[in-house]
Amino acid sequence: MTPKIYLFILLMLSFKVSEISAREFLVSTPAQISSRMSTSLPGDTLTMTNGVWNNVLILFEGNGALGNPILLRVQTKDQVIISGTSSLNIGGNYLVTDGLIFKNGYSGSNAVVEFRKSNGTVSNNCRLTNTSIIDFSNPDSSLDNKWVSLYGQYNRVDHCYLKGKTNSGTTLVVWLSDQPNYHRIDHNYFGFRPLFGANGAETIRVGTSDWSQYDSFTTVEYNYFEQCDGEIEIVSNKSCGNIYRYNTFYKCQGTLTLRHGNRCTVEGNFFLQENEPNSGGIRIIGEDHKVFNNYIQYSAGSSYKTAITIMDGIPNSPLDGYFQVKRAVVVNNTLVNCRYSFNVGAGYSSSQNMPPLDCVIANNLVYSSGSPLITYNDTPVNMTYQGNIFYGTTLGITKPAGITIIDPKMKLGNGGLWRPDSISSPVINGAVGDYPYVTLDMDGQPRFGSKDIGADEISAAPITSRPLTSTDVGPYKDDFVLPVSLNLTALIQGLYNGTTMISDTVTVELHNATSPFTLVDSKKGVLDSGGSGIFNFSEAVNIIPYYIVVKHRNSVETWSSAGNSFTSSVLSYNMTSGQSQAYGSNLVQKGSKWCIYSGDVNQDGFVTGNDYTGVDNDNTNFDYHIVNDINRDGYVTGDDYTFIDNNNSLFISRQVPPGVASASPINRPLKINVQLKALIYK
Repeated sequence: MTPKIYLFILLMLSFKVSEISAREFLVSTPAQISSRMSTSLPGDTLTMTNGVWNNVLILFEGNGALGNPILLRVQTKDQVIISGTSSLNIGGNYLVTDGLIFKNGYSGSNAVVEFRKSNGTVSNNCRLTNTSIIDFSNPDSSLDNKWVSLYGQYNRVDHCYLKGKTNSGTTLVVWLSDQPNYHRIDHNYFGFRPLFGANGAETIRVGTSDWSQYDSFTTVEYNYFEQCDGEIEIVSNKSCGNIYRYNTFYKCQGTLTLRHGNRCTVEGNFFLQENEPNSGGIRIIGEDHKVFNNYIQYSAGSSYKTAITIMDGIPNSPLDGYFQVKRAVVVNNTLVNCRYSFNVGAGYSSSQNMPPLDCVIANNLVYSSGSPLITYNDTPVNMTYQGNIFYGTTLGITKPAGITIIDPKMKLGNGGLWRPDSISSPVINGAVGDYPYVTLDMDGQPRFGSKDIGADEISAAPITSRPLTSTDVGPYKDDFVLPVSLNLTALIQGLYNGTTMISDTVTVELHNATSPFTLVDSKKGVLDSGGSGIFNFSEAVNIIPYYIVVKHRNSVETWSSAGNSFTSSVLSYNMTSGQSQAYGSNLVQKGSKWCIYSGDVNQDGFVTGNDYTGVDNDNTNFDYHIVNDINRDGYVTGDDYTFIDNNNSLFISRQVPPGVASASPINRPLKINVQLKALIYK
């Protein structure tokens, strides 16, 4: 067989595999779905025909692959209705279900949607999206079932609408095992769950009491909860290591409750309760929780349903009891016009008498006429108050050193949120202590340097987060995602005089930190006189490392020394603090700071005599192009030539990681002709 024939066969086989991997099938019954899935391949699509699917058990079971899932979708948006006694099993790996509507029925004792096979084998890397479950409740309200049951690992429920559950059982529940879940629950609309009157009517529950000491690492973010009144625990945490962030709670009778488990984060949530009876904010039980940047407004609940409740524990508590609160950190939250703001030692009794221990309440802003602002049901042990401002009525306890009673100068702003006056408020730069994870405020604006008290940092930076509404989330809505923010400090050699820099525009790129170092996102912005600038990126994410690349119209493209990761959506990087901050140590010292080399006028990656041409032409013709004005003094003269001459002599060029496409110098002369140099100074 000749090499050409062999290559042709390989290409044809490759084409056939690709062709097979993109098969599409129209299915009209659950039996057809099961039949097709028995021979399914990664990349297959099953399209459910329009109409009412009544009394069906859909077994969507099979295995896709990373980047090539199997898709179960509807033929036409809003035209596939699942009714009667019906349910869905998403069972396997890399499966996506898109666009179903469950209504006019219920699922019996089973969950409406389960992320596991009918034989109990759990699912991994699967997704339920753009799906609605509407009033799909058992008419016997005492019978328990769930609407969505998440098993396995790395599954996602997003852009769904879950409305009107009236019978017993959590709306959406995460089930644990001895392995963490790593699920994501995001951009969903949870609405209108009426008061059930008994335990077991949570909207979301992550874990169970018997598994509560295990890690789940589930993230619940960008969800909208409206009138979710089933019971006191709107969201019930019963496991460890979970994140609840950027959610909005509107007129909900209850709280986000850290019921069991430890080490959870509650960050950047909005509670807009509109004086709804029994509405609250956040309830804390357990160890090492962090609660920060939350905004709670007009909550009207009391006791366990205050704006922030820190419970008493039970000695030697059983798993389903109340563990003592230890080392909770409640920092940079804003509580406005709440009926009761802080309730400490809630639940105290002769059998529940373990007060909060070693907790911190710091840099919070409390503004309310609801008296008292702090209630002690039991005296906490070693409680640290630091940098707080409380105002509006009686404090309720003997004032500790870490609380200042002073008018924060609050004003009602856009969107109905109360904000401190940007000029006269004492919250400005008033925060104290070291809380390195508080890198953003409730608006998604970066915090650095001296920080403000409360959830709102007074800033001119773009607002990238806000309270969600019902139009932001649910089926077929675009993601509302908080961009990541880079706080960059970099100086341009030609613009820096050793003390200050002429402010100028640069382009900052983020590249993957592994070969081939793909460009992820790019933003233009301004570096101020200190070399500082804020650059927001919508394509980058937390944890993943990126190279930072700075480009300027007549300077050498400069890469960071290594990949750097965003944490809590913020990264600070200073290229001026040392030569090693740039890849290949490609910086020049000027005074005590390190600067990006100037002189690459033609942007070929090298400083050579070719960069001199434009400078010479402008100088000779008394013309002006800003790209040739290296020091930005408004003239093109020999002063601009000096940067090119010196950096050419040093063979300065861009330095990049191996594998990045290299630039080639365009005829690099070792020295510019001395007579030409003299002409520029005439």
